[in-house]
Amino acid sequence: MASRASVMGIADDAVLQIESVSNLMREFSNSELGEYDLQIITQASSLSELPLPSSSVDFVVAVCKSPEFPDDKLFEEISRVAKPGATVVMRKSLQSVAEDKSKASSSLERKLLLSGFLQAQSVQLKSLTGSQDVVVKATKPSWKIGTSFAIKIGPKVLPKVQIEDDDDLIDEDSLLDEEDLKKPQIPADGDCEVGKTRKACKNCTCGRAEAEEKVEMLGLTMDQLDNPQSACGNCGLGDAFRCGTCPYKGLPPFKLGEKVSLPGNFLAADI
Repeated sequence: MASRASVMGIADDAVLQIESVSNLMREFSNSELGEYDLQIITQASSLSELPLPSSSVDFVVAVCKSPEFPDDKLFEEISRVAKPGATVVMRKSLQSVAEDKSKASSSLERKLLLSGFLQAQSVQLKSLTGSQDVVVKATKPSWKIGTSFAIKIGPKVLPKVQIEDDDDLIDEDSLLDEEDLKKPQIPADGDCEVGKTRKACKNCTCGRAEAEEKVEMLGLTMDQLDNPQSACGNCGLGDAFRCGTCPYKGLPPFKLGEKVSLPGNFLAADI
């Protein structure tokens, strides 16, 4: 003997007519359900949890009159009590003629999808022609939460690689010319003969020639570099304390009486 189907009618109103539930059932799955047990829950907006066990209902009919009904919590409860593969039908009454029916149905469809239902779509019923009600139908997935199953993976198929003839390959050595094969010449240390002369050599590459040009632009003599003195006493503190005509402007801070030394990165760009 086949088991009787379980049907739940839910509403936010104090009264829900059995006929309104049975009419919606006949529109959708009267032939599928056969004999069934009907349970009616009214004033459901005041409930935090439906008084039914999980996965126990084959068909859910919700009649909504309030704009706030059903809320997100009730959608979760409907998903909890519905069996895998169960059908959910929601009938919502619009508040006025000016209210957009497509917007109201889209809102119900979106909430049903976010609650885990599938195939949520608005339906047009002949019995509701000219009515200000919208009807949305959805289906719960046929699997239970937490169900696991193996995924069949076919054999790995490696892509076919076509090997070209050796005649079409390029010799790597032919990509280099004689200039590329020459070993780079590294400048020898002491290019400016530091210690032998105070000036940079003619072919200076270490930056000393540029440093000397910088010193000449500042208007300093070798005596001022070897034995710096200051009339105001602020020259050695740096540019922040020097006057506009200071001969040491542009040089790093130093101690009076000690030779001014240029840092190694004196000519390096600071950006």
